Amino acid sequence: MRDAAIIEAPSVLGLRPTGVEGLPEALLGAGLAEGLGAVRAGRVEPPAYDPERDPETGVLNPDGIAAYSVALADAVSAVLDDGRFPVVLGGDCSVLLGNLLALRRRDWHGLLFLDGHTDFYQPSAEPAGEAASMELALATGRGPRVLADLEGRGPLVRDEDVVALGFRDTEESAAYGMQPLPSALHAMELDTVRDLGAAEAARRAVGLLTGDGAGAGYWVHLDVDVLDDAAMPAVDYRLPGGLTWQELETVLRTALSDGGAVGLDVAIFNPRLDPDGSLAERLAECLLRGFDGQG
Repeated sequence: MRDAAIIEAPSVLGLRPTGVEGLPEALLGAGLAEGLGAVRAGRVEPPAYDPERDPETGVLNPDGIAAYSVALADAVSAVLDDGRFPVVLGGDCSVLLGNLLALRRRDWHGLLFLDGHTDFYQPSAEPAGEAASMELALATGRGPRVLADLEGRGPLVRDEDVVALGFRDTEESAAYGMQPLPSALHAMELDTVRDLGAAEAARRAVGLLTGDGAGAGYWVHLDVDVLDDAAMPAVDYRLPGGLTWQELETVLRTALSDGGAVGLDVAIFNPRLDPDGSLAERLAECLLRGFDGQG
């Protein structure tokens, strides 16, 4: 397996303190670090949570998320400088910004975005102002400057260097008035993945992220609600359908076996909704199988 280093990033600044902050402890308790043979590269604690929506940006905790993104980027950068493969355990999906900031400091990179939702909301359409529903828009430079232009480096990823795979919220997001995905962004919704088969969809995604004109490798973002709701109910925003465990393992194995993969984050799993720990164990097993066979 890769020379992995685990960073704990238990921020819920982009969501609500409902339990997602316990994700790192749950997966570490399920043996993820031992299974990966990973070193522990520290824990990045978030600033205090403010439940009031910022009147200027329409986002919860914008300044806190910006500061946290810089701190997380520093931690990811240190792991990359050591020649290791960062595995970041969130937290909510806004942790993606810090991960991509670390990469953007170096060069342009791509993003494999595995999520049941497209998370491309603008603040005016997001009912609660949660950045965890906006992080892909923010990462591509859309939204309040405090988050969309971190360190003056926005966008953190170019539209054409993103593959969103496995989402199933098209009808829901349209009903809320979410801005459309840009035409240059590669969208492979759940039905497309099913039509192609998980292995072929993943191969095509990697091809798009590593072809001519692509960035210097790609980050893998995993929101566990990309999984079938019946298989993974321990998430805060549930939608029917989703990938099976086997399909997700296939996608991860394909993505992580390619030398272009430079890091991975895991977000949104809520251990409070997994009282016996069985889902944490299954998720850790899925991740280990995803890493299996890559060097």
